[in-house]
Amino acid sequence: MKKQLIAAGVAGMLALSLAGCAGSSGGGATTNPSDTSTSAPANNGAACDNTITKTNLPQVTVWAWYPAFGPVVDLFNQTHDDVQICWTNAGQGGGEYDKFTTAIQAGTGAPDVIMLEFETLSSYTIQNALVDLTKYGINDIKSNFTAGAWKDASVGSGVYAVPVDGGPMGLLVRKDIFDKYNVPIPTTWDEFATAAKALKDAGYPGYITDWPSNGESQLLALYEQANAGASGFTYDAANPQQLGINFNTAGTKKVQEYWYNLVKQGVVANDDAGTTDYTTAMVNGTYASYISAAWGPGYLSGASGGSSDAVWQAVPLPQWDKANPVMVNWGGSSFAVTTQSKQPELAAKVAMGIYGDMDSWKIGVEQAALFPTYLPMLTSDYFKNLPYPFFNGQMINADVFLAAGQGYTGVVYSPFTPYVRSQLDQANAAMMQGQSDADTTIDNFQATLVQYAQDQGFTVTQG
Repeated sequence: MKKQLIAAGVAGMLALSLAGCAGSSGGGATTNPSDTSTSAPANNGAACDNTITKTNLPQVTVWAWYPAFGPVVDLFNQTHDDVQICWTNAGQGGGEYDKFTTAIQAGTGAPDVIMLEFETLSSYTIQNALVDLTKYGINDIKSNFTAGAWKDASVGSGVYAVPVDGGPMGLLVRKDIFDKYNVPIPTTWDEFATAAKALKDAGYPGYITDWPSNGESQLLALYEQANAGASGFTYDAANPQQLGINFNTAGTKKVQEYWYNLVKQGVVANDDAGTTDYTTAMVNGTYASYISAAWGPGYLSGASGGSSDAVWQAVPLPQWDKANPVMVNWGGSSFAVTTQSKQPELAAKVAMGIYGDMDSWKIGVEQAALFPTYLPMLTSDYFKNLPYPFFNGQMINADVFLAAGQGYTGVVYSPFTPYVRSQLDQANAAMMQGQSDADTTIDNFQATLVQYAQDQGFTVTQG
């Protein structure tokens, strides 16, 4: 009975839009045009967004919103004579999740394979909506992926998805602005705060960066960095009624106080992310840096209104302790097999094979700006030495994101991530309106999460 209550509560929360993660897969792209025409309906009657020419073969239905995914699907179908993919773009982020939640509640209508962001996996495993892929040999390919991505795709001893892309974090800076005002580019958060004040004192009219109250995914990653990589949750699918919640730590409060003070000092902006004005401000010199995931360069290079004289450079994310760096991740996604699939073994083969070779990953890197968790691509000379024109030819992977991606060890996500994010958004907005100080905001956030978890039937441990 308790499990049913939990599932019902989580299903309701998954109807929330995950807008803050829209850019985590595919470099912040907001559209995913199909490159091919629509074929005949697949096994379950769904229309494909791609043309299937080998119509005599069994078909596996796939929902995904990756940019430039059409060519990847076509490549898979051309090179396979045992199965074909019928791909549907069922919506990006929250749009797809709404449809999947409806299908779970109805007991029908889900695809065989579905693209899911890492942070949503626990929300679906608790509803028994995803297949544990260990029974279909996924551990045989474990060595092909980064340790952090593998942990993100796992819940307890089960592996519920095949990792695809990730979002290791760095700092993208306007080098020309730092040079103009003779301010060193920071390598630690103490240096960052000093640089923020130095830019203002030197006459810079903008801000060193923006701290958006609605930037929950970014902030959660920064909390993790200050907590030596811990997410604040402990959860195991084998004991789904038990949940550890530990957000009100000294590390989390340090991060909250740090940004609160910089905003109050007027050296960091507090503009909401995701707006047109915010995007323009990132590229027109209003902000001198952007705390970014590896997909951020694609996001910036596609933005309009940039300064013609801008000189961008990617540098490692500032650290609290340079001697003990902590790599963190913002975003990332995977392919999971749904329990509604009537051909889970074949679906698992497709999920493991879609981005399972270098040719498909070259499409992902070059056309979709994906950051691979697939080690053969991640560690290749091709990817390491790839120059980025937006960064004046800088090899940003070799300089920043390779080390960040390989150093990320993974986290434990909550089984109700949408609720966590929505409540953090509200808590930060209230704090910036003067309704609480930084420490109280985190204490209240902890209490809110504990109460919600208990209301959903969890037995909660704290500390």
